[in-house]
Amino acid sequence: MIQLEKLTADQSPAQSVKTLPKDRKRGFNRVLPPVGLFVVIIIIWEIISASLSGSRKFLLPTPQSVVIHGLLARDAYSEILPSFVRTSVLALGGFGVAIVLGMLVAAVMYRFRWLEKAVFPYLVALQAVPVLAVAPLMAVVFGYSFVAKGIIVVLIAFFPIPANFLLGLRSVDSGLDDLFRLHRASWWTRFWKLAFPNALPQLLTGFRISAGLAVVGAIVGEEFFQAGVPGLGIRLLQYLQDVEYNRLYGALILSSFLGIGFYLIFTWIANRVLRNWHESVIQQES
Repeated sequence: MIQLEKLTADQSPAQSVKTLPKDRKRGFNRVLPPVGLFVVIIIIWEIISASLSGSRKFLLPTPQSVVIHGLLARDAYSEILPSFVRTSVLALGGFGVAIVLGMLVAAVMYRFRWLEKAVFPYLVALQAVPVLAVAPLMAVVFGYSFVAKGIIVVLIAFFPIPANFLLGLRSVDSGLDDLFRLHRASWWTRFWKLAFPNALPQLLTGFRISAGLAVVGAIVGEEFFQAGVPGLGIRLLQYLQDVEYNRLYGALILSSFLGIGFYLIFTWIANRVLRNWHESVIQQES
């Protein structure tokens, strides 16, 4: 017994030494591709900006100029950062409503198959309707308010959540479902202990897709409803009209970072939730 414990103790440092380079290599492989692509984009940006003639150079400032004059200048960040926070709040609020409604609609359609057949085609049709065609109606009903902008976010971010969640709920193994029915489990028990865990990976995938769409919806809503405290959408139009291209590109960069941040947050959540049991995350980390 003592020899076995000693052997285990002797092997553990070696195992840690072996796994450490592997962990570093895996982290390096994850970081290198996006960093390398970022460097390539910056180089191409510099080349295109340098190739423009003097009268057209303002159309594409250099990356250094955008960072210095469009983001780090005091009058620039004091104006853009509050707009960034405003757009973030709008996107988060609309995204939260889309999550609640999407999960509820998918659960009800899973419970009543006839309702799924009746409602799902209209969900697809709603997704296909141009948002800018619906926005004037929102303005008539709700005015040029924060609520109207939030509804635009919900409309854009809504569909991937019920679509992915319902797909996961319907893909339960029939043998497991028969086993639950054999033990006379209630619908709620089958939903909570079988269908919901099975649908969790698809649901989290829907969250990641909708998170980026929520940022798009927030900016589109702000650009259409040009009222209230200005967000990034209003700033983009303002800088375009005022020919302030350094700040325009700075606002575009912050908008991109907001969408990427939303996606990364829910990717991290998905990895933490699924890492101990779902095959996709286990293979990714192995």
